[in-house]
Amino acid sequence: MTYLDANATEPVRPEARAAVLAALDLTGNPSSVHAAGRAARRVLEDARETIAGRFGGRPADLVFTSGGTEADALAIHALGQGRRLIVGATEHDAVRAAAPGAAILPVDRSGVADLAALEALLAEGPALVSLMLANNETGTLQPVAEAAALCRAAGALLHVDAVQAAGRVGVDFAGLGAASMALSSHKLGGPAGAGALLLSPEASARLRPLIVGGGQERGRRGGTPPLPAIAGFAAAALAASPGDALAALRDAIMQAAIAGGAVPIA
Repeated sequence: MTYLDANATEPVRPEARAAVLAALDLTGNPSSVHAAGRAARRVLEDARETIAGRFGGRPADLVFTSGGTEADALAIHALGQGRRLIVGATEHDAVRAAAPGAAILPVDRSGVADLAALEALLAEGPALVSLMLANNETGTLQPVAEAAALCRAAGALLHVDAVQAAGRVGVDFAGLGAASMALSSHKLGGPAGAGALLLSPEASARLRPLIVGGGQERGRRGGTPPLPAIAGFAAAALAASPGDALAALRDAIMQAAIAGGAVPIA
């Protein structure tokens, strides 16, 4: 069988599987100060550095979550306080559910956000905008860097859902100029159950937890971290490479679909 549903979840990469198994042999809690806890903490912080570095963020500004849905919700909860919410018309349900009543940013027939409409919406007052980098249904890539520039000029913040883009196209959080960016392990060949929210230094300073607990993640997200899933996430992030061998298969499928009557987006 040829598996073609990677936008729902990717098969676990061998590197991720090996990292998960190695982490399962550790018995310490990363919050404990004894030797076993410190060993687990090293794995956690190594993973934080790996993922942040892979996607253009700072380790100190990365918060581990249970997945992309929680990362989106945390960003909207924390950064949307006192701001109007604006979400793209084709955003994932995780974003739309976390931002009920948000203004909708229209898209064109190819699913690309209307930046002129965004500029007009931003003129109405302080806002948090959420825009996905790559659409999970169509693959459309959004002009996120351009949207971020408009947001900065208007004193607004931009959250980016990069769950479908990470590991498939080049993703540089710092280069995008956004306030926050969501990632998910299982979308790039890691295990389910781990995700991350990358933050700009300014957004990191104002982040307030959605889940409170024992002070984990520097008080920004409570709960004992799932160390095996996070270790697998980091290994998958390193192993995933845009433009890999699947590109030829993708192109062949696309041409077959067009020959069967599908209409390609611009």
